[in-house]
Amino acid sequence: MAKRLFKELERAYGFDEVAIVPGQVTINPDMTSTKMTLGHHSFDIPVLASAMDGAVSPSFATLMHQMGGLGVLNAEGLYTRYEDPYSVLEEIISMPQAEATGYLQQVYSEPIQEHLVGERVQEIRKSGSTCAVSFTPQNTKRMSPVAVEAGADIVVVQSTVTTARHMSRSYRGLIFSELIDTLKVPVVVGNCVTYEVAQELMETGIDGILVGVGPGAACTTREVVGVGVPQVTATLECAAAREDYFRRTGRYVSVITDGGLRTGGDICKAIVSGADGVMLGTPFAQAAEAPGRGFNWGMANPHPELPRGTRIGVGTKGTLSQILYGPTSVTDGTQNFVGALKVAMGMCGAYTIRDLHKADMIIAPAIKTEGKYFQFAGA
Repeated sequence: MAKRLFKELERAYGFDEVAIVPGQVTINPDMTSTKMTLGHHSFDIPVLASAMDGAVSPSFATLMHQMGGLGVLNAEGLYTRYEDPYSVLEEIISMPQAEATGYLQQVYSEPIQEHLVGERVQEIRKSGSTCAVSFTPQNTKRMSPVAVEAGADIVVVQSTVTTARHMSRSYRGLIFSELIDTLKVPVVVGNCVTYEVAQELMETGIDGILVGVGPGAACTTREVVGVGVPQVTATLECAAAREDYFRRTGRYVSVITDGGLRTGGDICKAIVSGADGVMLGTPFAQAAEAPGRGFNWGMANPHPELPRGTRIGVGTKGTLSQILYGPTSVTDGTQNFVGALKVAMGMCGAYTIRDLHKADMIIAPAIKTEGKYFQFAGA
């Protein structure tokens, strides 16, 4: 009797397993445009800072705006739970590692204060910056109108895994189409990793979709619950859904690869995979201006029985300006992300981000070691 497999597994790819193929025509990097749109908002660079308390504070969100990108504030984090979040941040930063998870659970068990949501939004808006705030699905209906009334420009609805159809014991869950009608601002939803879920989410009228389950440096979802898809494959899936949805409706939904990006090369590969932008957490937590001062932690800490975020020491790589625009003082691709993107666009003959989507990519499992013996030997 022939053996039959219980499940057929598909091969999925991460950033280290692929490489971008140069184009037949090259252009000068200074001729490229890295602009990204999200709803009716336009940004000079396709880079978002993740809604992590160790990466984005109100002042860091302002700095991201000045650099041409977008910083997303965690509206359920320390900044909306405490009048003085900075003293709590100091405790988290100075805590011994063995005590950090327990302390994180403790400080995130404090209730969100509605008035602080409005105050933090106004703090960002007063600087003239575009304000984006992030909520989990269970708090979005109640808290996002408060943020929008205070002046929030973009609402991000974010959980580890988001679907358009969520089964719950509650009578009526979060309906994205109703939320969009109520808020009247662009809504970005995440996170997802498959074509089918991306299609269903786009049908609700959202303006952007976050791609990524489990890849982030401070995320332990893959380790704790075993769920996740490598980012190149996940981005390709969601980008295919975007293209089909656009062809059918004429409405463009931005795809943003969220998590697992460490270098300029990773950002370029995400965009060639079909991303319109990227969301970075730990690389920005490494900025000198980041509130975590060399530490970062995930957003999934509060669960009392299964804490999935972890505090990690990421160090400080340089200023935010260096990380985004250089000049770089390292050779590992962790500084001058925008410069790397513009050079890759030039090599592929891509004038715009949409042009870069058309570049070819190949499976290249040896790319990290091929011909690089002396680089690794000197490490």
